[in-house]
Amino acid sequence: MFDLSNLTLFLVAAIVLVVTPGPDTLYVIARSIGQGRKAGIISALGISVGLVAHISAAAIGLSALLMTSALAYSIVKYVGAAYLVYLGLRTILSRNAHNLVNALRKTNLKTVFWQGILSSTLNPKLALFFLAFLPQFVNPDRGAIALQIIALGIMFIIMAILWLLFVALLTSSAGEWLRKNASFAKFQRWFTGTIFIGLGVRLALSDQK
Repeated sequence: MFDLSNLTLFLVAAIVLVVTPGPDTLYVIARSIGQGRKAGIISALGISVGLVAHISAAAIGLSALLMTSALAYSIVKYVGAAYLVYLGLRTILSRNAHNLVNALRKTNLKTVFWQGILSSTLNPKLALFFLAFLPQFVNPDRGAIALQIIALGIMFIIMAILWLLFVALLTSSAGEWLRKNASFAKFQRWFTGTIFIGLGVRLALSDQK
């Protein structure tokens, strides 16, 4: 389906893109430090499921709709941005930092998983990214363009999962040490909340192009 040189170029480009810090990586870092290793891993898996949704959309043409329809783009963008800002404000406005840490640890992992899916799925930039990135490595002469996009997308997702899991394990280990400091609970509240709000604002202020 792919020639070796084209596939090699895709793998190199994908690795560089995956390890470049972005919203998904910051989201996993925030969850890992705030709630621990399990939550970090679950959030990484949730984000990966969101990536599957974008790959599927790219294959059937939804990404093209988001690129050409300003209304569709705006709806998805602002819903995602509002959701992230809500998470951030809820974290920062928690009155007791110590209770916040305990509450985060007790958060249902199913909820963490779905939040990861939503934070990824409701980011139209990802849809536009896959529409712009994946077709560069598709060979129309080989046919089955949708299958080629899906195959490339699966490879990208596998790399993304491995990277996000590594980030979750690394930052959660550091978080366990940091949480032992009494003063860190307050810092963690503001750190986690600020990341969520920053991601939401960044998404809301982004343009379509």
